[in-house]
Amino acid sequence: MNLQRLFRPERIAVVGASDTEGKLGYEAMANAVEFDGRVYPVNPSGEGEVFGEPFVESVTDIEETIDLALLAVPAHVVPDVVAECGEAGVGGAVIYAGGFAEAGGEGEELQEAVVAAADEHDVALLGPNTSGFVAPASNLLASFAGGVERLRPGGVTILAQSGGVAHQLAFSAHREGRGIATMVGLGNRANVGFEEAIPYFDSDPNTDAIVLHVEGTDDGRALLEACRDSDTPVIAYKVGQADVGDFAESHTGALTGDHALYTAGFAQYGVPTVESTTELFDAGQALANSPEPEGANVGVVTAQAGPGIIIADRLQRAGATLPDLAADTQDEVGEILPGITYAENPVDTGRPMPEFGDVVEAVAEDHNVDVVLVYELFEEALGFPQETLDGLAERVEKPVLFATEGPAESMADDLDALREADVPVFTSPERGADAAAALARYATLDDAAADEEVSADV
Repeated sequence: MNLQRLFRPERIAVVGASDTEGKLGYEAMANAVEFDGRVYPVNPSGEGEVFGEPFVESVTDIEETIDLALLAVPAHVVPDVVAECGEAGVGGAVIYAGGFAEAGGEGEELQEAVVAAADEHDVALLGPNTSGFVAPASNLLASFAGGVERLRPGGVTILAQSGGVAHQLAFSAHREGRGIATMVGLGNRANVGFEEAIPYFDSDPNTDAIVLHVEGTDDGRALLEACRDSDTPVIAYKVGQADVGDFAESHTGALTGDHALYTAGFAQYGVPTVESTTELFDAGQALANSPEPEGANVGVVTAQAGPGIIIADRLQRAGATLPDLAADTQDEVGEILPGITYAENPVDTGRPMPEFGDVVEAVAEDHNVDVVLVYELFEEALGFPQETLDGLAERVEKPVLFATEGPAESMADDLDALREADVPVFTSPERGADAAAALARYATLDDAAADEEVSADV
């Protein structure tokens, strides 16, 4: 199975394309034509053109080989369409329609027929029951959702069991000025699931971190092994701690399994877990834009004591440690700011000041510190220590995270400058602390990950 043709195609066909605005085939075609390569609208009932492309009766009538087919057709015809795609040499297909395994009974049989047709012709299937995927760097909008053309490129790949969650994560990232490498809604995972997608995106040069939204799988061990074997950092959000089994199964045919077993399995295989979509993307963004941390020791520099206390408390409750700074670091900080409020860890400067960046640099260079977290409320007269932060993480070879808050319109340019410099930015002390704690857990779990398998199936 060639996932390259599914996720990085050269030519696309939209099967079921329509020139009627509002129909699924129209919305899928409207997004698809943004692609840098050729896009063919396929519909035996279509006449004339749609978005400047002439209708084609069948994928078998296209002279060029199609890599990816987007199937905007009803569920009952999907097996025949997949078989037709296979005969035409199509490499991958996205199945938007629902009514398959998640519906039980006849739906399960229908999905089995789809998989059989795909297996016969070696077609990689995304879905059924998915809203597709998006890869902004190549304008590949294999989704029918509106607004995806605004998503910007970045280093985080989203692999979500739910297409709705995938899009929610991507749009939240966009709202905060962040980008994504690829956003994927796996849906029912007919023959492309986590265990196939993780290795593929592990080898993707655009992907610097992978975040997972997991409802449940039929083969939890395969998921865990794919995570363990990935050189690219993986963060997971496993839902289903409460009893949502029936609802989840009706959604993507997911069996949520025992939440505690999944959490323990992820931990044993070196994958930190989080408890919200916000934490998930924050952690992914921090890993994607940072050197990998060597340990769980977090050095904190804050310009305000109250947020610093929140950060220190939250970090320690999440399993991170606040190490003593080396004596020479404390001396250096004291020389930079005589009479400083608190020169240990967290370092509290009392308020933003021109020397704030020098303090951050001193803590970042401390050999006792593995991760640096900076908190500073925005003051327009001072701005942020952009010159210090730009390139600091690469120089000290450890993550440097920045958390802040202030009037959005006043600090917009400064925030953009930090993001352009690939500094992970968070807009509350809690979010900054959670991201730093996730990095600390990643370092600890990655070091302690055992080679043996978990003791129970998940």
